[in-house]
Amino acid sequence: MFTKLAEAIKRKPLIGWGIFGVVMVAVFVLGILAASITERRAEIATLFNNKKVEIAGIEPHNELWGTNYPREYATWKKTADMDFRSKHLGNMPEDVLESRPEMVVLWAGYAFAQDYSAPRGHAYAIEDIRSTLRTGTPVADGDGPQPATCWTCKSPDVPRMMQEMGIENFYKDKWGALGDEVVNPIGCADCHDPQTMNLTITRPALVEAFERQGKNIAEATPQEMRNLVCAQCHVEYYFQGDGKYLTFPWDGGFTVEDMEKYYDEADYADWTHAVSRAPMLKAQHPDYELFMMGTHGQRGLGCADCHMPYKSEGGIKYSDHQIVSPLKNIANTCQTCHRDSEENLRKYVYEYQDKALEIRDRIETELSKAHILAKTAWDNGANEAQMAASLQLLRQAQWRWDFAVASHGGSFHAPVETQRILAHSLDRTLQAQLELQKVLFANGVTDVNLPDISTKSKAQEYIGLDMKTLHDKKDNWKQTVVPKWVEKAKGNGRLAMK
Repeated sequence: MFTKLAEAIKRKPLIGWGIFGVVMVAVFVLGILAASITERRAEIATLFNNKKVEIAGIEPHNELWGTNYPREYATWKKTADMDFRSKHLGNMPEDVLESRPEMVVLWAGYAFAQDYSAPRGHAYAIEDIRSTLRTGTPVADGDGPQPATCWTCKSPDVPRMMQEMGIENFYKDKWGALGDEVVNPIGCADCHDPQTMNLTITRPALVEAFERQGKNIAEATPQEMRNLVCAQCHVEYYFQGDGKYLTFPWDGGFTVEDMEKYYDEADYADWTHAVSRAPMLKAQHPDYELFMMGTHGQRGLGCADCHMPYKSEGGIKYSDHQIVSPLKNIANTCQTCHRDSEENLRKYVYEYQDKALEIRDRIETELSKAHILAKTAWDNGANEAQMAASLQLLRQAQWRWDFAVASHGGSFHAPVETQRILAHSLDRTLQAQLELQKVLFANGVTDVNLPDISTKSKAQEYIGLDMKTLHDKKDNWKQTVVPKWVEKAKGNGRLAMK
């Protein structure tokens, strides 16, 4: 081979010069690449080894981390932006009950019937939990209605307080008792070890759930950790026992049926429905569970791959900490893997969502009607034996509906599984209606007048909520109690002076 090449070069010297040129270009490119790698490593090492402040222990002040890691901090601050809306939600405030008033009836007797808004960015975690009607208006430390467990996913102050108080003592305290301690919104210390900057788990419920399954979360790979730091909060959970101990119901598995079995065996209900009297389950936001059942999760992608895409600046490659819908930045999210236009990729997502939401809307109409039919049956003399089958179907139907719709992005993360769950919910809803019609007929009821629940206010009035009083009390509380919390937190150094 080399002999033939040498002969060819003798006959045509230009071939030799061409080969020489190609080799020189290759050497030059490799040199640039090596220099770039060296520069990047040097810049990273300089950034990490020459930190401006030393962070030790659980440091909840996000701005302090920003001194050492300004790029990441600058993008994290953008979680306060409210500039994106897709076809279905975004990062802007929206009153979901206003647009879907049937949900008021579905949650009758539960705090979500008072107030349910679309989630905003992580920067608003503290502001939003204070503002929602669901947390009430506690003044004294022992006031309810919510336990301190409700703070768990809202702040890096939480692992600090768990360390100071003990995990059990933290959970069983009241939410209002920690108002001047839990003051910094979701941030750096929730996910990062300050010494190594490695991803870390700071919420014990996730570790405990894995341990009950015989798994050691410390053995998770770096890629798995890009899911698990999110799974500390974006999961289904409940408050166990009188101590309100945060627990993930994963002992039997991750599916909607697995968790339903767990709750049934524990004879657990989140509340008794105020209209139908059914023992109900409230799904939280099983994002991790549904994501792991979808195409992306099964192929080893992590939450951060799409919600925190990489950015480059000089020799530094870092994650964008503006955690938001990938549709806001398709070029750096979807198109890193999918060679298709932004228009088509967005269309595919909307098609998945539209098909799931079509079933969702039908369920909300029929399921709210089923609860009202149950009330009519009770009001006309139905007994517990007659109602047992209907109430069980209502519990099963609503659990499936809630599991599917409470997940952030479930209709895209796992569209097949989400539509399966919604289909089963609709099936049980219609079965419940049939059972209730039998009960009504047996008790002499042949006609049911359905109330007008076409708006949020009408639906809330129907289930007996005095919304004016609730809003007035909350507004006054925000003007009188919250400023005292903030003032005390600043005085104690818990919150940065601004």
